[in-house]
Parts: sequence; structure tokens; C-alpha cells
Amino acid sequence: MTQSSRRNFLKTSAISSAAIAGACGMVLDIPSAQAAGAKSSIEIKANEISKKLFSDDGLAIPIATKPTVSKLAKGLDRTMVLGGGGEYYIAWYCGFFHGLYEAGLDMAQIPEMVVGTSAGSYMGSSLLSGEFLRLRTEFDFFGKFPAIFSKMAPIASPNVSQMRADQINMSASDGSIETRRVIGAAALAADNKLNSDRIEKLAALLTGDSKTDWPSSRMHTTGIDCYTGERLVVSQETARKNNIPLAHGAAASSSLPGVAGPTLLGQRFVMDGGICSNPAHVDLVAGSKRALIITLTDGVTGAILTTIPHPIAQNIKDVEATGTKVKWVVAGTPPGVNLLDPKQIEAALHRGYERSKMEASNIKAFWA
Repeated sequence: MTQSSRRNFLKTSAISSAAIAGACGMVLDIPSAQAAGAKSSIEIKANEISKKLFSDDGLAIPIATKPTVSKLAKGLDRTMVLGGGGEYYIAWYCGFFHGLYEAGLDMAQIPEMVVGTSAGSYMGSSLLSGEFLRLRTEFDFFGKFPAIFSKMAPIASPNVSQMRADQINMSASDGSIETRRVIGAAALAADNKLNSDRIEKLAALLTGDSKTDWPSSRMHTTGIDCYTGERLVVSQETARKNNIPLAHGAAASSSLPGVAGPTLLGQRFVMDGGICSNPAHVDLVAGSKRALIITLTDGVTGAILTTIPHPIAQNIKDVEATGTKVKWVVAGTPPGVNLLDPKQIEAALHRGYERSKMEASNIKAFWA
């Protein structure tokens, strides 16, 4: 197993609770203690200390569990949400937005607000920083780009700590804050240093000089605090307050447990924003007039990067209940696709491009 590729272990890593217990019984002690109904005095004190110390950074925004108008989206017309899905989905997005641009839709200019998670955080950051326009001008998207991109995709043979983080993530059965904290603890304890160099190069490729500032007030990235399990949202104001550059916000949102990161944002270590039950964080655009929402799956079928249930359809219904008109595009994945395999990049790029030709007229009509 130690000689297998990261791609293979991610593809086959979901294991039973009994196997998890045999490998690291401590993990199962936590929910059983909670089920008993009592938190230890030190846990209660730790929560109080954490809440007091971090209450002023402005990053934590609770995930809405019922239809709620978002303070970030209130009064806006056009908003866009870009969900996650590994290297495959970054490439799909590149092909998709390349095709939309050819069809006369400059998605760097139309939305007043963009929420990006994981792959979507990279794509949104690339669009709004102006870097995507440079990429599509300088590179042959269907020639050199796949080769350049695949060389930067983080690949490494997993070690034991990475396997533990991945297998715990792929054994989750709910998206509670307690579950997120258990996954976050495993993510913090994983040795992912082999991936860090390539992650930085990928961030630089897609976001350009956004390694020192947060240039766009329209861009919002999401993540999960590994320690508290809270949903974090980074916007320009909170980014500058906490000295967070846009490239780091995108990298944190893509820090998949056992693969990459966690990434330090301000004073919080952050993992992938998809590790929750609202994986695209669509609640953040609730209350805007119109929202274009693009996700890899419908939450039921297709490839996954966590076994936390993803009720995306219900998440979107809650947004619509606030009065927001939604156009939902589900990218979809071919059977058996590995979202983290650089060999999939060229095909994903073409699939995204072809899909743009099918959706362009509908999106034009939606924005009109």
C-alpha cells in the first residue's frame, strides 16, 4: 500500500468503521463520548478560549440550516457559485470558461459576487484576478496547457499519516461540526510536505501575483477550520484584516485531508471547503436576485472526495426560498473518473469546453 500512488489510495480508500477502529481507536472514542452526552471540563474550557481569542478575525460564518438571506449577497443582482472537484474539475472549469468567453460571455466581468470552493476557489480567483484571461491568451488550451497543468498537480506516494486522514474523511457519515473536527484533527496530523511545492506553483499559475494581496472585492473563498470545525469565508475585507493573500485562500479551500495542506489563514489552519454538508456553500448567495451555481455532481451520483452526505438539491431549494432565481449547472463525471489524476486533465478540459457550447445561450438568457 505504501508504494501505491496517491491517486490509487484516494480512489479506493473508503473503509469500514471497524477497520478505522483497529487502526486508530481514538477517533471512535470521540463520538462515543459525545453520544454519552457529556463534554469534559477541558473541552468546554478549550471551546470558550478558542471562541474568545478568534471572535475578532471575522472569518467564521455559520452554515445556514434553513432559508436565510446572506449578508454578503443582500442587494446584489448577479452572483456565481463554483463548487469543488480536484484537478479534474479545475481543468473542466478552464475549458468551460474558455468556451463561454468565445461565446461572448466574459465571466470575469458579469458576476457581482463569486463564491469558490476547492477547485472553484482556484477558478474564481483566476477569473477575478485577471489571470485566466492571460492564460487563455498565452497558452494553447488544447495543446500545451494540459501538459503544463499536469506537471504542477500534486502527486506523491501516501505515507501512513496521509492514509489515516484520507480514510477517516472517506468514512464520514454526516457533516456535523463534530465530524468536521475529527477529520480536521487527522488533516492537521498528516505529513503532506511532499505536495506543498507543487501546490504553490499551481496557485501561482492560476492566480498570478495574488500571493501578496486580495485584489478583488467580489471574490470569496471557503474553508473549514481544522480545530473548531467552523465554516470560514474569506473576502477582501477579512483577507486584508488577517493578512491573507488570494492565492492562500484558494489553496486553503483546496486542502484535501491526507493530500494537501492544511493551509494557514491568519491564525487558523484550514482544510478543504467541501468537507461539510453544504459543499458549494450556496447559502452565501441567498438573497441575491440571480445565482448561477455550477457543481461537479448533484450530490447523489458521480465522483466524490469525501463521504459526507451532500444534499446539494436541498441547499439550492433553501436559496430559492429566499427569492433568489437559480440556474444550476451540474458538470457530471464519466464513470470511474479519478478526480485527482493529472492524466484526466486533457479530457476534462475538452469536456468543459464542449459543455460550454451547450450552456452558453442559456446562461446569456439567464443574465439578460
